Amino acid sequence: MLRQASFALVATSLLSASPAGAEQWYFYVQNKSSSRITQLETKEKGGSWGSFNLDGGIRSGETSKLIWDASTNTQDCKQYIRASFADGSTSEPVLFDFCKDLDDPIVFED
Repeated sequence: MLRQASFALVATSLLSASPAGAEQWYFYVQNKSSSRITQLETKEKGGSWGSFNLDGGIRSGETSKLIWDASTNTQDCKQYIRASFADGSTSEPVLFDFCKDLDDPIVFED
């Protein structure tokens, strides 16, 4: 079964500063599916998939904040994202603006 991602439009924020003063880019993922998210992957248009370290995944019903690695600061803001689940399914990739929609969670559901 393929899962779809939907977007909950909540609020828009600009940047969050780390204690050292450097900009940190982040986003939220909300898992409304019945299965744990085991992997998140993103890619720029025409690029290859890169994955996030989820430290055990994102449980059903949980919302997690993920931080981009500083090495991605030169990448496009609009990227595709998809999730893989413990039940073996993978969501359809969706285009998301990671620079504009920092506080709008990406919602994965059945």
